Amino acid sequence: MKRILELLPESPAYFDKDQLTDKPAKFFVSEIIREKILRYYDKEIPYSVEVAVERFKEDERLIRINAVIYVERDSQKGIIIGHQGQALKKVSAEARKSLEQFFGKKIFLETYVKVDKDWRSSKRASHIPRERQHPQKTLTPTPPAKRRTGQMTRKKRP
Repeated sequence: MKRILELLPESPAYFDKDQLTDKPAKFFVSEIIREKILRYYDKEIPYSVEVAVERFKEDERLIRINAVIYVERDSQKGIIIGHQGQALKKVSAEARKSLEQFFGKKIFLETYVKVDKDWRSSKRASHIPRERQHPQKTLTPTPPAKRRTGQMTRKKRP
């Protein structure tokens, strides 16, 4: 080990001593939300979820975060949201608690669910930030999943 240290060239430090990582805060937000999704939904939504942070605004006491959960199919969107939004509410609450612990501040977290059929197979893979992928998209709240009534209707054949 001494020999390796002798051969290494001296250079200035790349990072400050108090800097823990080179990843931005948005990265950790999306990973914490994704972790809660994977824990809560188990095998229903295995790996077809992408989380993108569209807004991260921090002040002295509070961090405001808008995150979008992208899924590949409409059926997955319904599973993520759950009956009357309860599943999404649970995931968001758990993520908020973890984020408050991570950042040491109060968190205001808004989560939305959107369907993007090509997020995995196109050039817009998860390593490319969503801000560059969908600059024209704006946030719109996703309404809770509608409950189906027990009635079934048939289309009349011509």
